[in-house]
Amino acid sequence: MASSIDTDLLAGGGRSRRIQQTGTVVPTLWGLDVAQSNIYGAGESQFCTYVHGKGRGMNELSNDVWTAASMYYMQGETMDAIASHLGTSRSTVSRLLKQARQSGVVRITLSEPTGLRNGLDSTLTRMFGVNTTVVPVKSGTTEIHRLDQVARIAGQMVTDMVEDNSAIGVAWGTTLDAVTHYVVPKDVKGVRVVQMNGSANPTSSGIPYVGSILSRMAAAFGGEVIHFPVPTFFDNATTKAAMWQERSVQAVLKAHRELDLAVFGVGALDSPVPSHVYSAGYITDEEKANLMRSGVVGDVNTVLLKADGAYDVEFNKRATGLAPFQLQRIPRRLCVVAGRAKAVGLLAALRARVATDLVVDDATARAVLDLM
Repeated sequence: MASSIDTDLLAGGGRSRRIQQTGTVVPTLWGLDVAQSNIYGAGESQFCTYVHGKGRGMNELSNDVWTAASMYYMQGETMDAIASHLGTSRSTVSRLLKQARQSGVVRITLSEPTGLRNGLDSTLTRMFGVNTTVVPVKSGTTEIHRLDQVARIAGQMVTDMVEDNSAIGVAWGTTLDAVTHYVVPKDVKGVRVVQMNGSANPTSSGIPYVGSILSRMAAAFGGEVIHFPVPTFFDNATTKAAMWQERSVQAVLKAHRELDLAVFGVGALDSPVPSHVYSAGYITDEEKANLMRSGVVGDVNTVLLKADGAYDVEFNKRATGLAPFQLQRIPRRLCVVAGRAKAVGLLAALRARVATDLVVDDATARAVLDLM
């Protein structure tokens, strides 16, 4: 279902009263008992639902984190009141609430009543058949901040999608690096995190950068990491074909076929926040210029795309990422995009039907529709 989320709320910058459209705010403190309350009085936050109970796994969390979260989200107390109760400062309470959100003690979701979706998200959903979440980001913000706001929402969405025994495919890059910092820990079993595209280039193995992304994702779910120890792009297609016969590589390719969820961004050849594949030595300037002349506008999973979503690009014979037709076999596919410079690449990705779910900032969503 398409949705639009107030990122300031998730970032801890506001309360339920800041939501502009009637909806349901569900701050969940791990537990089972459910109570409904209207803490702001008549006519305000009528749809606030508070789910609470004795915490699960609270032995690992400080009492102050639990107390601050309980008073703020369940009782509607101000940070000043909580600071007085705990005998600490307002800034310390703010840090406690941030820790509560980051550790998963508090999880906030918005669920708007049926019939209110008629904006950017519903338009993209209708046009491309992708469940779309549009993240409103204040105008005039930096591209780094825009990415951060989108990553916050995407991280929570990943957590919501992961279940016991999930096999998660991750396509590394600048966007996924940001997303994994906001994935909320979840108590699940048997999770595997699988690297979907190679990471080596002529000057680096890529392991430190990619390994940190995969490790953060796996740590959130207590899962194991399956690396894909091959180059991002082989020097020639025949070398790739030979390598694909190796048993160690075959094992990873098998893991790719067993994925339940894929999480990836969209690479842009030209962006204020450079896509890692175009800024870290994976493609030379000459190769990049040739690709642009041939109509390439971006990539998904380091597989290059043309504006119409086609990927019949000679360079792709050397690519190691999953192609669109392979991604389409994965039941759930979350595409995360931030920045108007990626609008052309995102439109190509949508035309290639690589995603079932999309989270994108509002400016980029508008830019995509302007290209139609």
